[in-house]
Amino acid sequence: MFKNLNRLFTIMSTNEKHFSKPFIGSLDQGTSSTRFILFDREGKIVLSHQIALKQHHPKPGWVEHDPMEIVSSMNECIDTVMKQYHSEGLGEKSDIKAIGITNQRETTVMWDTKSRVLHKAIVWCDTRTKDLVLKYTEKSKNISPTHSESFIKKKSGLPLSTYFSSLKIKWLKDNLQLDSTREDIRVGTVDSWLIWNLTGGKTFVTDVTNASRTQLMSLETRQWDRDLCEFFDVPSQWLPSIKSSSEVYGHVASGPLEGVPIAGALGDQQAAMVGQMCFEKGMAKNTYGTGCFLLYNTGSDIIYSQNGVLTTVCYQLGPKSDVVYALEGGVAVAGSGVRWLIDNLGLAGSSLEVEQLANQVEDTGGMYFVPAFSGLFAPYWRDDARGVMVGLSHHTNKCHISRAVLESTCFQTYEVLSAMQKDSGQHLKELRVDGGMAKNNLLLQIQSDILSLPVVKPTNLETTCFGAAYAAGLAVGVYNTDLVLPIDKKFTPTTNHKDNEIRINQWKKAVSKSLNWIE
Repeated sequence: MFKNLNRLFTIMSTNEKHFSKPFIGSLDQGTSSTRFILFDREGKIVLSHQIALKQHHPKPGWVEHDPMEIVSSMNECIDTVMKQYHSEGLGEKSDIKAIGITNQRETTVMWDTKSRVLHKAIVWCDTRTKDLVLKYTEKSKNISPTHSESFIKKKSGLPLSTYFSSLKIKWLKDNLQLDSTREDIRVGTVDSWLIWNLTGGKTFVTDVTNASRTQLMSLETRQWDRDLCEFFDVPSQWLPSIKSSSEVYGHVASGPLEGVPIAGALGDQQAAMVGQMCFEKGMAKNTYGTGCFLLYNTGSDIIYSQNGVLTTVCYQLGPKSDVVYALEGGVAVAGSGVRWLIDNLGLAGSSLEVEQLANQVEDTGGMYFVPAFSGLFAPYWRDDARGVMVGLSHHTNKCHISRAVLESTCFQTYEVLSAMQKDSGQHLKELRVDGGMAKNNLLLQIQSDILSLPVVKPTNLETTCFGAAYAAGLAVGVYNTDLVLPIDKKFTPTTNHKDNEIRINQWKKAVSKSLNWIE
């Protein structure tokens, strides 16, 4: 059903020239690119176009996007797809019933009511607010219990960090010297900026998943929280209205999609959960990219982690539907570890060659690689850690090192999922996977072995775009809950429990060697 979602240019499926009307559009605005995809009623890709997005690095640790470039890339992707749509005679504009949006999360855009951008967008991975994190950590210790760090985490599900939007907004407010009483300021995540521009400045909204990443929304009320806004010095009148992930927010104001409803919005990782059909409590997905993002469906339960992972909103598929929550954990180095082998060590010429090298040996020969290049993420959260290779011998060669790099991603995934299962008290039945690294069948077999669980790879590895389309299509009656995830391959464990325990204990021993490296 879901074919060739990762093309970098305009396509029409070469194998499928007959599509089921009506169609749903999906706008995917990510950290490195923007793309627009048309899906048919059965979830098949009709057309797609993608454009790379430039990143700006004005200072070390600063990462920015030009909001106007984001808008122009969106418009170009839509225009290109629609020109092809009409030239191929695929249908009328009226056959496109809605579009959905998925976006890079936490990235923050500020503009005014005349659509004038006030500053470049501050990207989620930007670290300019690290001094503010220290300042607010101290502030949280010295004021009332209703503003303590534990209270903030309980309200928002998130710790004080450079990652989230709250301190990005505070930085913009201070550095642009903006008066809190101004009524013409608009600030939000990328979904809000896209919807604002698509509707010609008429609609200022965000969805509950993106709002949950700002650190300003209460998980319980799903509204902007007065205490959190006060603590971070963010005027609530600057923020968008919070809506569900699947409803009509407004209509496209101009261009080839004029009049088409905008009916779905989800942060990218939550969109992947929807695209993977992880609709039952206890289901989980892992997106293997530069790093890994794992989400674990906890149903209607808000579970505050005691084991180093985050609490967030998973989705709300309709304004009258229940809100579903999730635990989330991140692995800092996954695909970037493979790139390190290729670019820095020159052990291979491509990711495929890394897989081929790793396949030449049955194990790592007792060596372990901990890719703590800039510290460890969940569940350790250790900035003092640095990368190590341990267990080296005369027997070790580039094949063992290649396999150890793949295994490191799987061990890190194991640790995050173990933390999630401890927090939820529920046993995972299988792991659904997507992302670029999921093309590597050896990686997925190793992952199944280490988890002692089935690992399920869908036909479509780029589930994020379909998740946004599904949410929009659900809102306008094109899709329903009967859609089934098409499976490409299911990997099952081939190792025994005792061997796994030994390997996991050795991995944890290797991790201990990476700690306390930076004073």
